[in-house]
Amino acid sequence: MEKYHQIMKKIVFVMFATVLLASCHSRQNEAIMKRSSSGKTLEVLVAADRGYYTGATKALIDTIFRCPQEGLPQPEVRFDVVNVPVSSLRNTQMFQMHRNIIICDVKEGNPDKLYIHHDQWASPQVVVDIAASSEASLRDLLKKHEERILEEIYKAEHQRMIKAFHNVRNIDLMNRVSEKFGFELTFSDEFRWAKEDADFAWIRKETKDFGLDVLVHVMPYQSEQQFATDKIYNRLDTIMRREVAGPAEGSYMGTERRIPIESRMVEFEGSEYCIESRGLWRLFGDFMGGPFVSYTLLSPDGKQVVDLVGFVYCPRFDKRDYLMQVESICHSIKWPANE
Repeated sequence: MEKYHQIMKKIVFVMFATVLLASCHSRQNEAIMKRSSSGKTLEVLVAADRGYYTGATKALIDTIFRCPQEGLPQPEVRFDVVNVPVSSLRNTQMFQMHRNIIICDVKEGNPDKLYIHHDQWASPQVVVDIAASSEASLRDLLKKHEERILEEIYKAEHQRMIKAFHNVRNIDLMNRVSEKFGFELTFSDEFRWAKEDADFAWIRKETKDFGLDVLVHVMPYQSEQQFATDKIYNRLDTIMRREVAGPAEGSYMGTERRIPIESRMVEFEGSEYCIESRGLWRLFGDFMGGPFVSYTLLSPDGKQVVDLVGFVYCPRFDKRDYLMQVESICHSIKWPANE
């Protein structure tokens, strides 16, 4: 009898495992079967009927999504915004394929709630569904959840860019970063290793029209003062002056202090503490400059402070989308599994 029970237990276990595996495969196949999302980098489709995409509501949407991007030398909007009626979104597959969708669903009796869906009609995709009972409630929900909405869209944009780089990744370069620093960063095969020191590396991509550069610097954690903004800016200046020389004799790179640098605490992969800084860089002793973004973060084990700096040189074209590329490389960081 005991042997019979053991056999039955094995049969039940196998059946449970089979059902679980089939369910997993079903979810994976569903994701694979979804069409790839469309739309340009940093583009948002706002589904709002004309009666609600005007006046104070449109002004608020523009304030959130079309305000100037921080840290650029010339004004560029944070997102490109496309508007369609809600009914057009519901009935048109082309609109449903968009990468970032904000649905302004205003209807009497709606619960005045905000819902966020991932990969609802396409993949990768973020859909923010705002079910408001009135236009005033719609504005209140937009104001209340502004930071969360932006965070979700930026997070999705980073992941799309990382995925694009991963598909054409430079494995040798990535291995070199991992061996030197103990964490991974994702680079496309257009990037090359430019320079290194004991605690530093410079990785870059150069074309005839623009340049994308990433600086990596590590040091032992000593105190919270290492995350003070003045300490971060001074450290970046020291690193740049020491490591990044300009084409003219005696020229060197540094932060542009005549225009304020914007800093804030942000969430970052695997780190309990991270300061993001956005501003402009310049070459001292020469005539070059552009935007930069930096992340100063604490390693998961609390033993290291890591500076990741992405900067762009692109004198002839808009710079927002290029800055998103180096920003996404910084966000691609992966720490060892045991941490």
